[in-house]
Amino acid sequence: MGLDFIARNQVVERYLSGRLPLKGATDFERFCHQHPELLDEIGLTERVHAGVRLLEASGKPEPWQEAARPLWQRPRVIPGLAAAVLILGAALAIVALGSVAKSHRITALQKQAFERALDPATSTREIRLLPSRSGASNTPAITIGGGGAQLADLKIDESRSPYRSFRVTIDRIDQGRVGVITNLTKDSNGHLRIALNSSALGPGNYQLTIEGLNWRGDPEPDSWITIGITR
Repeated sequence: MGLDFIARNQVVERYLSGRLPLKGATDFERFCHQHPELLDEIGLTERVHAGVRLLEASGKPEPWQEAARPLWQRPRVIPGLAAAVLILGAALAIVALGSVAKSHRITALQKQAFERALDPATSTREIRLLPSRSGASNTPAITIGGGGAQLADLKIDESRSPYRSFRVTIDRIDQGRVGVITNLTKDSNGHLRIALNSSALGPGNYQLTIEGLNWRGDPEPDSWITIGITR
């Protein structure tokens, strides 16, 4: 490889553009190492300077410059991220401990409610009720309880209803269902009889939805009544 060969075959241009085969590039680099004066003769320094000026004009960094690191890899950011992680971990630990404590508290209350015995009824109160046939109401027709526990003997007047058998659904208003009593039948006076210990339910208003059972045993809306429980 000589100067004539390099000039005739455009070795410099092909080398700089990456189009020179691997063996040719290796031979050219070895030749330049043995003849460093060649770099001045072919004007390589001027070409490199021109390339750098083009990079500066375009705003692109020189290829030998270190690439910008992501934000999380910068030395000043790492301590801040570590501190944030520690704070977040501590906050999560506090929340987890609070959640565990609340879970234990809820479990204890549920166990207490499950195991709590009913208060013995010290009196019996007979209550006659006339249900509404136009719709449910949140206003209690009667309030039971207060002081000692009472045994409320509810007599719901269904004498005007064509049904003989009924299903009664008890819901605590704005909370949830308490229970369902099915296959209740009217007595000779046309009353549905329900005896209830006032301590069996918590304080609040309870809606009784009364449905008549047709000949197939399917429930159909009949009437409603709301009672209140107090302690």
